[in-house]
Amino acid sequence: MLIKRPEDIKGSEITDEKAYFSRRQFLRGATLVTTALGTAWLYRQFSAPSGVSKAGEKIVGVVAPAQTQAPLPGEPLTSLQDITHYNNFYEFSTDKREVAPRARHFVTSPWTVEVGGLAHKPRTFDFDDLRRLSPPEERIYRHRCVEGWSMVIPWIGFPLSRLLDEVQPMGNAKFVAFETLADPKQMPNIRSSVLEWPYVEGLRLDEARHPLTLLAFGLYGETLPPQNGAPLRLVVPWKYGYKGIKSIIRIHLVETMPRTTWNRSAPGEYGFYSNVNPNVDHPRWSQRTEQRIGESGLRDTLMFNGYADQVAGLYAGMDLKANY
Repeated sequence: MLIKRPEDIKGSEITDEKAYFSRRQFLRGATLVTTALGTAWLYRQFSAPSGVSKAGEKIVGVVAPAQTQAPLPGEPLTSLQDITHYNNFYEFSTDKREVAPRARHFVTSPWTVEVGGLAHKPRTFDFDDLRRLSPPEERIYRHRCVEGWSMVIPWIGFPLSRLLDEVQPMGNAKFVAFETLADPKQMPNIRSSVLEWPYVEGLRLDEARHPLTLLAFGLYGETLPPQNGAPLRLVVPWKYGYKGIKSIIRIHLVETMPRTTWNRSAPGEYGFYSNVNPNVDHPRWSQRTEQRIGESGLRDTLMFNGYADQVAGLYAGMDLKANY
């Protein structure tokens, strides 16, 4: 599949975000008006994002979110400009505003993802195979970073559980480990020792199978830009943003808890679970409030990033201060 780079796109091919929102509002409104979600939809007010999308090809066949993924009342989407120009992606830079220019020429096609380990049907998927697993869905999720900033992002992707079903985990598989590409020719910060490369993350198998857990390949209706983790990244909305591993090349089912990158780097600051919990302070700052990018003032941080009703049961009986 051809993924266009920003410099390859003609201005006439770019959909203005205001038009995007008008179209999405109309389609969603028509779908929801006969349901109980209609009231929530009318309450929802979108902000008009600044700038226009230059991510690449349009993603067709996007279906409306499930009821649990309805627009978040009173929370405008973060602008595409901010989402694509304020990024954590240490393989390119530790400066959030330098990631986008340094990732501009990152090659994302062809791309394969090896899915194996404790699986009955291990397989290496071509990126197009992954996109054909199911119709893409739009999911509007809160994104909360451990540094205290947050966004609301309209991701495009499919539940990770559908990929796991394809490879059929064995009975002794308890965790899912993910690995990012580590290519010093394309990712200049790989040459540094700021972290141990390649970047590795992990989830418990039940977390990975939760319907909120998404493999994303787009945002704002278009192909995921390199700085946001193209061509495929993980999105786990109730966890801090660094759990959302980017540019995935390997997914393995394993029996023991994988040692993840940030946990290896600073085990006293970053635990395996990394659930958003305002009651557990980072050793160097409080997690009780957050700065929503594009807004003035602070918001109170919500338990599990606002998804407690859906995911708190995963951690019943656990000490969330010890299992941070």
